[in-house]
Amino acid sequence: MKTTPTEEREPIDIVIADKSPLILAGLVQLFDLDDRFNLVATAADGERFMEAVDRLSFDVGIIGWNMPYLNGQGVLQALQKNENAPRIIVFTGNAAPDIPRQVMRFGGAGFCSKCDASTVLAETVLAVSEGRMVFPFMDLSRSSSDPFSGLTAREQELLASLARGRTNQQIAGDLSISLNTVKFHLKNLYGKLDVKNRAQAVACYLNASGNV
Repeated sequence: MKTTPTEEREPIDIVIADKSPLILAGLVQLFDLDDRFNLVATAADGERFMEAVDRLSFDVGIIGWNMPYLNGQGVLQALQKNENAPRIIVFTGNAAPDIPRQVMRFGGAGFCSKCDASTVLAETVLAVSEGRMVFPFMDLSRSSSDPFSGLTAREQELLASLARGRTNQQIAGDLSISLNTVKFHLKNLYGKLDVKNRAQAVACYLNASGNV
């Protein structure tokens, strides 16, 4: 049974983008069952979301952070040039602590973790549609320009090893961990630095350390 809005108002038009078909299906069900929202379209990646922005008129976009072809940061940066852009909420399972700060920096209106209850996302959409910004607590005194602030000690070790030209197998031996563990940490590392491979990670590291 659909819920009914407590006040007479037009439904909030939304578009959702997420790389996971399961997440998309769950969100479609969530918002289709709530009369406060009108789900206009869904997208599997950032590029298709931007196509929806060009074709459709809607109030709020709910997007992932790690999406193929165009990630969440890329979507936010592209929308900065659009005066009629929808308000954007980043909904992600990426636990990197600096992502909410980046979302705010690039013009997002809200952030919601996939670990939160579904009601939290719905309430975030309502708040953002009313012109409010919804973010978890952030220590804004910490520099927002440091891409390495969210790295764990292990990830920092791996990054230094990459900069020394060590292979995955060599890193595993150096740190006495399995090759699969190395790959797991590298995947998280690339996500936090918003890079696609080791070459980009090393370039980011060298640039920050003044060695390029």
